[in-house]
Amino acid sequence: MKHFLNTQDWTRTELDAVLAQAAAFKAGQAGQQLKGRSIALVFFNPSLRTRTSFELGAFQLGGHAVVLQPGKDAWPIEFELGTVMDGEAEEHIAEVARVLSRYVDLVAVRAFPKFLDWAVDREDRVLRAFAKYSTVPVINLETITHPCQELAHALALQEHFGTADLRGRKYVLTWTYHPKPLNTAVANSALTIATRLGMDVTLLCPTPEYALDERYLGWAKDNVAESGGSFRISHDIAEAYTGADVVYAKSWGAIPYFGRWDQEKPIREAHKHFIVDEAKMALTNNGVFSHCLPLRRNVKATDGVMDSPNCIAIEEAENRLHVQKAVMAALATQ
Repeated sequence: MKHFLNTQDWTRTELDAVLAQAAAFKAGQAGQQLKGRSIALVFFNPSLRTRTSFELGAFQLGGHAVVLQPGKDAWPIEFELGTVMDGEAEEHIAEVARVLSRYVDLVAVRAFPKFLDWAVDREDRVLRAFAKYSTVPVINLETITHPCQELAHALALQEHFGTADLRGRKYVLTWTYHPKPLNTAVANSALTIATRLGMDVTLLCPTPEYALDERYLGWAKDNVAESGGSFRISHDIAEAYTGADVVYAKSWGAIPYFGRWDQEKPIREAHKHFIVDEAKMALTNNGVFSHCLPLRRNVKATDGVMDSPNCIAIEEAENRLHVQKAVMAALATQ
C-alpha cells in the first residue's frame, strides 16, 4: 500500500504520471476513480484552498469527502504511546486511524508543527502516526512538507514554459518577511520539487540561520545528483535574482529560534527589504513569480508583482484541484 506523504517517496516516473493525469483532468477529462468510495479529510489547522479543492476533487471523481476537525467536531486525539490519557485527549490515534480505515478508502491529514522544538516537529509525528495505524492510503495535506502544493507548482511551471522539461531554468526560492514566524513546509517542498525537476536552484535567505533543515538540503543535493541542475544557498538579493526564470517566495521562521521567537524577531524585522517587488523582478530573465497563498500584499510581495501578467499564483492555486484529483485517483486504483 502506497501513501502520499512526500514527493521524495515517489519515483520521478510516478510523479510525471500524476502530473500528466492532472493536466488531463484540467483539460476536461472526466474521472470516476472514486465512484462509490470516500475520503476522510482530517484538519488540525484552518484551510481554504486545501479543504475546498479536496472536497470538490473527491466529488468530481464520483466520491464523497468527510471533513473532521479534532478538538472541534471530532474528539481530541492522543499520539504518544504509553501516555496516561487523563488530559484533554479522548482517544488514541491507534483507534482513530484504524476505525477511519474501516469507513473510508483514503485518509488525508493536515497538521502543522507546534513551533516549540524543531527536533520534535521534524519527526512529523501526527502524519506518521496516521500512516502507521491506517490500513488505507494516507495523504499529506501539509505538515512539515506540502507535497500537494509542490505538484500544483510544478504543473503551473510546466504550463507557463510550455514543456515538462524544466532543466536549465534558473529557480530562486526566496525568503520573505512576515510579521509572524511561519512553518517551513512550503519552502521544504519547493526546494524538493525544484531540484527534482532538474532546475538550477538558489535558496535565498537573509542569514545562515534561515537555511532549511539538513534533511531537505540533503534531498536537494540528492536530487541534483539524480536529475541534474544545481543547488546553492545565497544571501545576496541582487545576485540571486539576476537572470532568474522563476521566483518563488515564502516566509518561514529560523529553525534555531523555534520556541524563542522573541529572540528571532529582531533578525526578521531587519530584513523587510526581502519583499518581492518590481525592482527585483526587473533583474530576472522576464521571470515568472508565484506563491502558495495566502499572501499578505505589500508585505511579502507588492501589488505590482501580484497583479503582473508574470504572476502565476492563481494558476498554481487552481492546479491544487487537478493534481489532488490525480493523487487520489492514483492511490485509489493502486
